[in-house]
Amino acid sequence: MASLLKEQKVKAAKADVKGKGKRKADDMEVDQHEQAPTTKKPRNKQRVLMLSSRGINHRMRHLMNDLEALLPHVKKDSKLDSKNHLNLLPELADLNNCNNTLYFEARRHEDLYLWAAKTPNGPSIKMHVQNIHTMDELKMTGNCLKGSRGILSFAKEFDDTEWGKLTKEVFTHIFGVPPQARKAKPFVDHILTFSIVDNKIWFRNFQIIEKDPLQPNGPPQMSLVEIGPRFVLTPIRIFEGAFNGATVYSNPEFVTPTAVRSALKREKGDKYGHRKHAQAERSIRKDRRKLAEDELAVSKVFA
Repeated sequence: MASLLKEQKVKAAKADVKGKGKRKADDMEVDQHEQAPTTKKPRNKQRVLMLSSRGINHRMRHLMNDLEALLPHVKKDSKLDSKNHLNLLPELADLNNCNNTLYFEARRHEDLYLWAAKTPNGPSIKMHVQNIHTMDELKMTGNCLKGSRGILSFAKEFDDTEWGKLTKEVFTHIFGVPPQARKAKPFVDHILTFSIVDNKIWFRNFQIIEKDPLQPNGPPQMSLVEIGPRFVLTPIRIFEGAFNGATVYSNPEFVTPTAVRSALKREKGDKYGHRKHAQAERSIRKDRRKLAEDELAVSKVFA
């Protein structure tokens, strides 16, 4: 009897150990099922390479410096020597660890073209820059913290056309400052506005003022003051690739500034030709009048 009791106790102890182990394993399985796989939030890793060609003047250079001060995720590079080797720009962007490019192309020291491209696969937009006004002008009294992030505001006309939607997407990647940028500061105190008027993109930069500076202790009154820079972009072509590829969009209304200048010179030349032609006709009439007066002279009539 004693031996039977001992065997029953040993069997019960083994059953308890096995049960405890099973419960622990079951708990571990439940914990594993409860812990859902964590998905990492995609980071905004946009970096912009900014460079220009040879032959830019002081106003173009000041515009580039203003944009560099506005966008803390911009990396500025030296000037590109040749305008015919735009295929080197994606390689330069890759060397500088950038996935966007702003290339300012100057021609005849007076015409400025802006290339906005996603590298290395595209698309790329070529635009003509006009009506440039920089931050240093006295008309623009606004101010903002250097390195702060700006709010992007696009007009509703961008969603009406296909080229507008594509341009909006490219500008969002280029002008939108990522929060993880190395030089960015965690403040939002200005607004970058893009509007379309006459098929041209108008760029403005405004400071957000929460209180009236004349009444600092008064109630909050939201207002906007322009900081600068200010310019107008006329889209010319949109290419499928980065600085090359098939033409996705072409602006039929665009007229090159060289053609505009030649038309003005031609108009001035036409004015000069009309004036000379009128002078010649006037001299011919004078000669005819003199001949008529000589035939009816007193000496000939009463000779």
